[in-house]
Amino acid sequence: MRMTGGTKRAATPDRELAKAVKESKAPAIARAAAVLRLLGKSDAPLGVHAIARELGLVPSTCLYVLRALVAEEFVSYHPDTKRYALEAGVLTLARHWLRRNQFTDLAQPQLDRISREFDTTVLGVHVVGLDHMIVVNVSQTGQNFRLSAQVGSRFPALISATGRCVAAFGGHAEAELAARFQTLRWDEAPGFQEWKAQVEDVRRQGFALDYGQYISGVTVVAAPVWKARGPMSHAIVAIGIGSALRRTGLPALQQALVSAARTLSGQLSGEEIGFPP
Repeated sequence: MRMTGGTKRAATPDRELAKAVKESKAPAIARAAAVLRLLGKSDAPLGVHAIARELGLVPSTCLYVLRALVAEEFVSYHPDTKRYALEAGVLTLARHWLRRNQFTDLAQPQLDRISREFDTTVLGVHVVGLDHMIVVNVSQTGQNFRLSAQVGSRFPALISATGRCVAAFGGHAEAELAARFQTLRWDEAPGFQEWKAQVEDVRRQGFALDYGQYISGVTVVAAPVWKARGPMSHAIVAIGIGSALRRTGLPALQQALVSAARTLSGQLSGEEIGFPP
């Protein structure tokens, strides 16, 4: 997530990718996935030694992984610079996934409507357990100063307003939540007990708020979506400058998100899912 015309939030350190590779029970797959994610986050092609250093890999092992990804057309190699970048082959996988993902098609009209009505950025997010959340839909207005995020952006599962929804409706043990909470990075971090109280509020009211704790000056509102009975599967999220959202009507925005989330839950599950499901 970045703020156009403002400060850019620091990316998650790639030591997390390196840790995932080290702990994986399928290291070859983990290495390939880590390389793809690193190249996807990089604004410019990278050399084999830079990739190996970021991911804690032996250069010869890193080169072997890169050559395999080039052969599969997921990565391109530039012989003049001896650097690697993502290739168009990754789009084939993404396109197949998006075509089969019902949420993206159903959510986009709802997000566009809310974005127009409240002049703000609205996201559709896919929740992957306690590991992370992935942006799968984006709707933005034409305002000059706006918050933006790209489809495919990944964030820690418990961060900001969406993370409070995950904690409230994910069915996770408190000890597990506490351990993950300690790894989160905020501009104005809440204490764990304060955060737990906020999670309880989410259970009661059906939506979550983050008043500038994740990104200073920015308000985030999130409402949970269910694909079936059980833990939430998605969320719809509105992001904007706090003062601007208050002018356009924050309570009305909250209600619009909750209403849209309930509609989407019913469409995805094929049944009327109230709150909580």
